[in-house]
Amino acid sequence: MTTLTGVVPPVLTPLTAEGEVDRPSLERLVTRMIEAGVDGLFALGSSSETVYFDDLRRTQVLETISGVAAGQVPVLAGVIEPQLDRVLTQVRVAERVGAAGVVATAPFYAVTGPDEVEAHFRGIAAATDLPVWAYDIPVCTHYKLGPELLVRLGSEGVLAGVKDSSGDDVSFRRLAMQNRAAGERLTLLTGHEVVVDGSYLAGAHGSVPGLGNVEPAGYVRMDRAARAGDWAAVRAEQDRLAALFEIVFVPRDKVGPAAGIGAFKTALRHLGVIDTNVVARPMVALGDEHARRIAEICEAAGLEPLARA
Repeated sequence: MTTLTGVVPPVLTPLTAEGEVDRPSLERLVTRMIEAGVDGLFALGSSSETVYFDDLRRTQVLETISGVAAGQVPVLAGVIEPQLDRVLTQVRVAERVGAAGVVATAPFYAVTGPDEVEAHFRGIAAATDLPVWAYDIPVCTHYKLGPELLVRLGSEGVLAGVKDSSGDDVSFRRLAMQNRAAGERLTLLTGHEVVVDGSYLAGAHGSVPGLGNVEPAGYVRMDRAARAGDWAAVRAEQDRLAALFEIVFVPRDKVGPAAGIGAFKTALRHLGVIDTNVVARPMVALGDEHARRIAEICEAAGLEPLARA
């Protein structure tokens, strides 16, 4: 698992009109991504709306994704909780369903420092044989994981990789440089989906793009072009995907996941992959005018609705 590279989308969680997990839509979404050639799947991350769900819904999501993947690609399971014992409860579920690794943030809500953050990751690794990935997302945790800590924990075998959603390109480049100097013990995946091309050049081994739910094939093509050293093709694909990413800026009246996840779900509903664009409460789904503009952007990017029987 320390060599998992390529495209590992953070799987969205389709919901019914009543807010329950829409398993048939989730199965279609996962199948579409696997058929597009993705290299893995990240369940129960920020794009999954995991922090809004109770344990039952989280388990339903993880079981469904793992069931569809059925060994075709590895599934990383988010174990995103503010405290170690709560994280380990989620780790046990990930172990039971056969996850290939777990992904954890720094502890959040309560203010913590470097000693507590290090103890948090060491505690997770000591409690499981699954590879542990650090999820750097300071906009949500209010703590930036430093390159020195990450590389040291990677060198000691505590961490297998990093999912970097910090948006800090300077820090990511420093992380990649230090990781190379330490023998590339960490696999580095970027969640910064509109500059994946730059992240590859800096030293990323792959991407975890939320937009990959909407257009997985484009991220796969870009990854394969990067592996082949065809940087003109990489840039052309990234430019196309950046234009498609404009869907998240359509809802100017919303912020955060209500805008981003809401736009992704609205696009997927337009494409016939999922049945609703419902988002977890208290977020409010995007409306008809948003949907009209998002459909136009999808069509301009060459995306066509899924043919369903």
